[in-house]
Amino acid sequence: MTHLQRQLHVDDVHRHDTHPPGDSHSHSSDHPADNDPHNPSSAWADRIRHGVSEFFGGHSHDAADQIDDALEANAAGRRALGISLIALSVTAVLQAVVVALSGSVALLSDTVHNVADALTAVPLLVAFTLARRPANKHYTYGYGRAEDLAGLFVIAMIALSSVLAAYEAIHRLLHPQQVNHLWAVAGAAVIGFLGNELVARYRIRVGRQIGSAALVADGLHARTDGFTSLAVLLGAGGVALGLPWADPVVGLLITVAILGVLHSAVKQVGARLMDAVDPTVVDQATTAIRSVEGVRQIRELRIRWIGHTLRAEVDITADATLSITQAHDLAHHAEAHLLANVHRLTAATVHVGPAGVHG
Repeated sequence: MTHLQRQLHVDDVHRHDTHPPGDSHSHSSDHPADNDPHNPSSAWADRIRHGVSEFFGGHSHDAADQIDDALEANAAGRRALGISLIALSVTAVLQAVVVALSGSVALLSDTVHNVADALTAVPLLVAFTLARRPANKHYTYGYGRAEDLAGLFVIAMIALSSVLAAYEAIHRLLHPQQVNHLWAVAGAAVIGFLGNELVARYRIRVGRQIGSAALVADGLHARTDGFTSLAVLLGAGGVALGLPWADPVVGLLITVAILGVLHSAVKQVGARLMDAVDPTVVDQATTAIRSVEGVRQIRELRIRWIGHTLRAEVDITADATLSITQAHDLAHHAEAHLLANVHRLTAATVHVGPAGVHG
């Protein structure tokens, strides 16, 4: 029997909103004690773990507001980057005014961090724009990988932020600086923290909705600059209380927090570059294929990210007596089930072989 391959793009299939039972992202069955309403201590521990994970950019399992359409996801990502670029630019300008009044070296460093964070949106915007280009003979999978390369740039910026924060803290510890207008410095630090945290939450939320590891990493980068602003605020409070060493000590503690964010960003982007996917996505795909009548066995299933969309390659076996037309229809049905039931899957290649041939 002739082996068949067929590729079906998302434009050729009507996308359905129904999802197989394996679509659930909840892990409650794995940890029944954590969700026991009669065990308040376990419930509170679970909430704390979840809160810490969310704060440091942990993966969200809430799929209720995910965006599956590729064009809509790309537009949402570019919109998030544009809005956050404006917000961080305004934050940096307000802080720069206070720097001119107070002469605060710490606040100057924080302002520079915010400018750098705002500028990280530029390569991401370029990557999202490139991702809209169609595939060609040179880039047969399209330009989605540009998004992951931009993620590496964001990681480099987070690492640089941690180095600069550590250097600034140690420098201020060894060479204390006189800071004027502490109330203005504190106010500017609050503006910096709130501006960065709001942008961080926005980028991370949209990044998760559209499946963009680079945008999530950029949100984590904004959070690191929020930490730096918090250090300026706490340091100003320490100076006001007659504790000049408080500013650099807090700066060192914030550096440790930034390293934690860096670790999370490296995991996000690194996993994407290594073609890692959530195991629940594989479960969804497996359930979708097995629901197709005529599929004997799934010999191989591979799924990978291309930017913020998924592609799948499947090798299945069927009855050796099927005609070419019947095998073609079987491949078509398997692809249609995959595209309709797997989040952000835009293309699937199904290979059909006769059962028993591969031993």
